[in-house]
Amino acid sequence: MTLANFLIQLLNSVQYGLLLFMLAAGLTLIFGIMGVVNLAHGSFYMLGAYLAYALASATGSLPLAIVLGAVLAGLFGFVLERVLFRHFYHRDHLDQVLLTFGLIYVFEELRAIIWGNDVLGVKTPDFLDWSIPLTDTLSYPVYRLFISGVCIALAIALYLLISKTRLGMKIRAGAFNRDMTESLGINIELIHALVFGLGVGLAVVAGMVASPVSSVYPNMGSPVLIMCFVVVVIGGIGSVRGALIAALLVGLVDTFGKVLLPQVAGMLVYMLMAAVLLWRPEGLFKQ
Repeated sequence: MTLANFLIQLLNSVQYGLLLFMLAAGLTLIFGIMGVVNLAHGSFYMLGAYLAYALASATGSLPLAIVLGAVLAGLFGFVLERVLFRHFYHRDHLDQVLLTFGLIYVFEELRAIIWGNDVLGVKTPDFLDWSIPLTDTLSYPVYRLFISGVCIALAIALYLLISKTRLGMKIRAGAFNRDMTESLGINIELIHALVFGLGVGLAVVAGMVASPVSSVYPNMGSPVLIMCFVVVVIGGIGSVRGALIAALLVGLVDTFGKVLLPQVAGMLVYMLMAAVLLWRPEGLFKQ
């Protein structure tokens, strides 16, 4: 492998890992803070991709579509939590699994009714539709660097929100001890709704920024959901820092595995998860 090829695969793995982090961060927040097993999280990623197609077609601008989609997704997640998920916090995890599994079918049917079953494409914005030359024959698309930049910016914003703000303090308190937090007069139900809206928003934005690269097609959220659960398990349930490190590890192992060991590439990520769980059963970081 040449240096240019290595650099390309390294950039691809970081970009993939950061995209997984955006998804896994929302999933680990929802499960770690609210205790809800959300199998429909991959469907939010799929809806984000279709939303990017619809809004970019309507506005003529993918960046504007991403901003609008993020706002709409946050509001949708807030309403969905208020209307549906709030009734399942104290129910058995099996009830939550059945609820979110049913939502997958609901979202798939809505997707089929609104957009049909064809594979769709989202055009890369013109100002990002060029490549950086690495050698005479190899180059790297600027849009992939844009994806990484968006993910890094959101990761920093998420860190500042959780670690440096009063809202973040309330979120961490609610995750640590819900009853004590409520006794201090904090509206934990509102915190849960905001966290769920944040998690949905992150998943939708991930689907929107990835849509020009991955295309838009039915049931595209299912394989992503599996990788998200792998990231959450490796990083530690409820740990955003763990989700970031685990996502980057998974991105490196998956990308370089497909290049260097294609015969066993599909197993490598799960072998990594098994090795981490043997070493630290609770994941790399506790909540």
